[in-house]
Amino acid sequence: MTKDFAIPPVVFPSGGSTANANVQQRRFPAAPFQPPRPSSSAIPFMSFDIGSAAASSAAPAGPFTGTLNSSASFGGGSSSFEDEEPLLDELGIHPDQIWKKTRSILNPFRINQTVHHDSDLSGPIFLYLALCLFQLLAGKIQFGVILGWIVVASIFLYAVFNMLAGRNGNLNLHTCTSLVGYCLLPVVILSAVSLFVPQGAGAVRFVVAGVFVLWSTRACSALVVSLADGGEEHRGLISYACFLIYTLFSLLVIF
Repeated sequence: MTKDFAIPPVVFPSGGSTANANVQQRRFPAAPFQPPRPSSSAIPFMSFDIGSAAASSAAPAGPFTGTLNSSASFGGGSSSFEDEEPLLDELGIHPDQIWKKTRSILNPFRINQTVHHDSDLSGPIFLYLALCLFQLLAGKIQFGVILGWIVVASIFLYAVFNMLAGRNGNLNLHTCTSLVGYCLLPVVILSAVSLFVPQGAGAVRFVVAGVFVLWSTRACSALVVSLADGGEEHRGLISYACFLIYTLFSLLVIF
């Protein structure tokens, strides 16, 4: 004869259930944390929800919302670069104007004064570098000397003219520097020619240098008198000042 006994249910310790729960949590991670968002956000693009951000970009709401346009909407793409000025024009360097001014110095008897009304320093810097280069080919390193003499010569011509013209003088220092620099072209040609003249021909070198000095003097004095007021009656003294200036430059080339 059998007898049934009431067996109580088996209860496992709490530690085992916690371990099984942790294993399940590792296998099935929970969703990433998302910060709570206000119901009425004024800046929807600060949301971390990708789906809502896409929806907000399609239908913006708020005073700061908007969509980013492509590069074509900001100026027509590559057409905006075609509308810009050349780099030399933005820097204030006009090669055609420099060429016209330089060509006007080539004929000392028919100088075009109208192209020199707009003074610049791009052409004088180019002629200064050319003179320094020819002097360097002759074995003379005179970059600082030539630059210093150009500055001193410009100040000297500016002071002489304004002292002669008095209150009527309207020649500024920038124009003086431009004229002295452009009229340096004959001296640059003299420096290039002197490379082919032997050192023993001293008389020939002095005669050739005198011709180029008179050329520079004629061009510079004519431009100063035509561009500034009150210089016609002092043409002789202005020519003498220009003669002294370019004689010094020619001495650099000869010796």
